[in-house]
Amino acid sequence: MRSIFIKEINSFFSSIVGYVALLFFLIACGLFLWIIPSENNMLWYGMASMDSFFSMAPMLLLMLVPAVTMRSLSDEFRTGTIEWLSTKPITDLNIILGKYFATLTLIAFALLPTLVYVYTISNLSLPDVDLDRGAIIGSYVGLFFLAATYSAVGVFCSSLTANQIVGFLISLLACYLLFDGFEQLSKLPKFSEGIDYYLSMIGMSFHYKSLSKGLIETRDVVYFLSIIILFISLTRYSLNSRTRGVARTG
Repeated sequence: MRSIFIKEINSFFSSIVGYVALLFFLIACGLFLWIIPSENNMLWYGMASMDSFFSMAPMLLLMLVPAVTMRSLSDEFRTGTIEWLSTKPITDLNIILGKYFATLTLIAFALLPTLVYVYTISNLSLPDVDLDRGAIIGSYVGLFFLAATYSAVGVFCSSLTANQIVGFLISLLACYLLFDGFEQLSKLPKFSEGIDYYLSMIGMSFHYKSLSKGLIETRDVVYFLSIIILFISLTRYSLNSRTRGVARTG
């Protein structure tokens, strides 16, 4: 797994796509939060709060993560290196986890510079105004779990096709549906009170907002871990099916 992890990190930074994806995320954050006049602009917001960033970040990660994961396994199928990997003393799970943790590491690198916003807001605020550090820590924990879940979904989607663009689009759609789809579905008039609450609980948005309040509850952590394990298991099944197909064809 370690060799796959290192190979994936090196591969990402040897491609211009990797740098473009990271720069897109950081530049978009900077533009929306400090330059473009909107309700998300921190200077226009007039309050010492990171709420604007944490409300916008899930949508930006929705673009970043599929762009990072789209080549995880699809590139192996396209180049035929999956046949070479299948002959090595390494399990399908090790291949998947190596690629998954490499993706998660890159996303963590993308989130790390955003800590500058916390420092900036803290210095721009009035001396008698304290930041809600509990909510900020909870929101960053929520963002990390969100990125981890997006990554698991993205790696799975890349195992379904040898075309990177198709993998990107499938991952983008799947991540959006899991994040906001159930939330929007719960708002339909035909769902009565009570049912709409449990329907929204299926989506990631509900649990992300819960963590953003600064209360790290077991149910939210278990939810994200369950989704991650589910999609890693699906990826293992998908990869196993494809490698068996390659072996039979060979």
